[in-house]
Amino acid sequence: MQLNLKNPLIFFDLETTGIDVVNDRIVEISYLKVYPNGIEETKTMLINPMRPIPPQATEVHGITDADVAGKPSFKDVAKIIARDFEGADIAGYNSNRFDIPLFAEELLRAGIDIDFSRRKLIDVQNIFHKMEQRTLLAAYKFYCDKDLNDAHSAEADTKATYEVLQSQLDRYPELKNDVSFLSEFSAYNKNVDFAGRIIYNETNQEVINFGKYKGQLVVDVLKKDPGYYSWIMDANFTLNTKQAFTRIKLREFIR
Repeated sequence: MQLNLKNPLIFFDLETTGIDVVNDRIVEISYLKVYPNGIEETKTMLINPMRPIPPQATEVHGITDADVAGKPSFKDVAKIIARDFEGADIAGYNSNRFDIPLFAEELLRAGIDIDFSRRKLIDVQNIFHKMEQRTLLAAYKFYCDKDLNDAHSAEADTKATYEVLQSQLDRYPELKNDVSFLSEFSAYNKNVDFAGRIIYNETNQEVINFGKYKGQLVVDVLKKDPGYYSWIMDANFTLNTKQAFTRIKLREFIR
């Protein structure tokens, strides 16, 4: 089924040095940009993470230090990538939990702040898990009746994710061919930050989602415990999480 789009929709996948959103880095990015008129553009880049790629990561995606030697760092290409993503909604496989948070961290380190809250984010894995409970390889076989022979290649995974979403729309009449609906359906929590350290409650207020203040409004905690903000800034939270706390603090206390 052809996607019903109001804005361009980018399917993307990252290969990285590991699975730590705060500390790991991108070694490959691939994205498929689908325009409302059906035109598709694909771009794949190897990225030098400026650090050794652990052997266990290479075992997964096959990218070695030699492969990225002489390739640009993420900072070198960040503006090009951000320009390609400008005005587009975003889709991926397990992207809400991993790819988008790590991507946002890399952008922030490069001095680029994309407001992802303005984008519709579709996580095809979440749709799949809600419907069938499988992995990407199984999803591709189940929905598309094809084997994913080049799994863990960023470009292959990106294209497979695009095909899986199209097939999901064909298979499930209850899924609306609408990016806003798919974005909401594929989300598990209404997160303020990508890590889910802050979430929106039923009245759309920001609530802390971890630790001793779990369930309490961020503004209330910042008022009664002024040192809490400093602790967040000094602790090993993502830049995106720290940014979310800072935005709330500035909004509420500097007027």
